Amino acid sequence: MPARPPERRRHRAAPRRNRLWPGRRFRPAAPTYRQTVPYPLGAAGRAPVVEHAGGSGAAYAAEPALGHHAEGNRQFVVTGFWLLLVASVALWWFDTPAGSITGEAAVFTAVGRITGMVSGFLLLAQVLVVSRVGWLEEWAGADHLMAWHRWLGPLVLVTVLAHTVFVVYGYALAARTSVAAQTWSLLNTSEDMADAFAATGILVAVSFMAVRAVRRRMRYETWYVLHLTTYGSLLLGYGHQFAFGADLQSPVAGGYWNALYALVVVCLVWGRVVEPLSLNLRHQLRVAAVVPEADGMFSVYLRGRKLHKLKARPGQFFRWRFLTGADWWQSHPYSLSSAPNPEWLRLTVNPVGDHTSRLRSLKVGTRVVAAGPFGAFTADRRLRNRVLLIAGGSGIAPVRAVLERMPPSTVLVYRAGSLEEIVFRDELDILATERDCTVHYVVGSRHDPGPARLFSPEGLVELVPDVTLRDVYLCGPPGLIAAALGALAELRVPRGRIHLDPFEF
Repeated sequence: MPARPPERRRHRAAPRRNRLWPGRRFRPAAPTYRQTVPYPLGAAGRAPVVEHAGGSGAAYAAEPALGHHAEGNRQFVVTGFWLLLVASVALWWFDTPAGSITGEAAVFTAVGRITGMVSGFLLLAQVLVVSRVGWLEEWAGADHLMAWHRWLGPLVLVTVLAHTVFVVYGYALAARTSVAAQTWSLLNTSEDMADAFAATGILVAVSFMAVRAVRRRMRYETWYVLHLTTYGSLLLGYGHQFAFGADLQSPVAGGYWNALYALVVVCLVWGRVVEPLSLNLRHQLRVAAVVPEADGMFSVYLRGRKLHKLKARPGQFFRWRFLTGADWWQSHPYSLSSAPNPEWLRLTVNPVGDHTSRLRSLKVGTRVVAAGPFGAFTADRRLRNRVLLIAGGSGIAPVRAVLERMPPSTVLVYRAGSLEEIVFRDELDILATERDCTVHYVVGSRHDPGPARLFSPEGLVELVPDVTLRDVYLCGPPGLIAAALGALAELRVPRGRIHLDPFEF
């Protein structure tokens, strides 16, 4: 693909000068054909499937498939997690004298200590998962980190509450008093214990906000600020753990837990401060243009210094912070919608809230602070040399970018409500020609039985006969992703060959 964004015109005969970047010319390739084909399975409703297939495009080199290597790195991270979790409890077990846990009070207190160590380790793992440190993103992949984040949250809450209940009840039994009286005594006799209860309250509140029904009713900005209080619970938990952790008095146990905290803090500072600071000092990004796209979406073009040294791959995303009066304090994830090049970067936005709507009015020259790149939605993560891409809505942005690095015979299925809602139509047709790929535009209402049947196992096989032999990349609205995942599961496509963009799913 050229290093300059194309104009939105249909004329293809002669070279044209791009108005956005007047110093460059862009000559699009002529498509081999575009035709409307019958709907698969003879479905009623018959919203059209418009197909564009590539022919003899220019020579290119696809990124090699390295998915097996990535899977090995991810398994290494998972194995390390379980080994360290076992070690966290084993240190207490080996330091506990035989026969010391006798009586009901001692048993409850011991269970409380075990759940306390487990909850402390899980909280550290949770913070590490969201640290954005580069090596962890590269090894595990953003989609798996997001899944682990959602999995760890409830576990942290359950183990913290279990720790509180078992310890307080064990102390109450030993003191022969009520649970309420024991709780009041702990709160009034120790400042560190009060901090522990405060940390528990923070975790309960954050967990409540993470419930989907509650999250949908909150503005992103409010949720984001409240979510940051989790770091406060980590600090409070550290003080409580070492002030009241009798099991951490030995040099080995104390050194082990201090090393875990140090690792997490270093990764957090490196991923949240050092790496973004280095990137922005090197590239100094600014807004170059805001260009309308189809369906109300728009693209933001960025220019900067030394973009040829930007270590980003098509399909990855950054967290962007636009330094305007209303938005300087918050960052949002947007995928690159075109492969990075030495001249410009492009991200494409679907305005669905206050922040995204304001981006349409960005002024040329506005400074932009970026963190990243993140994500494993890249061509080198595939396990096979045959690929199926499925996109819908704003999910076309990373799919459009990653298509530039996919091998020949790649198939893209693009779901849209109508032909007018298709974004990057010209660019996708040209890419199909240049890279010898096929693009299916599946259009129609969400209530149309045609698209619904298409995303059934039979429909996918009709449209892509060798779907079970391909890696599948999915990015789009939750309904589309759920339907595609269900069909792929019935077709027994291995989960390891299905790649998701976490911010779209």
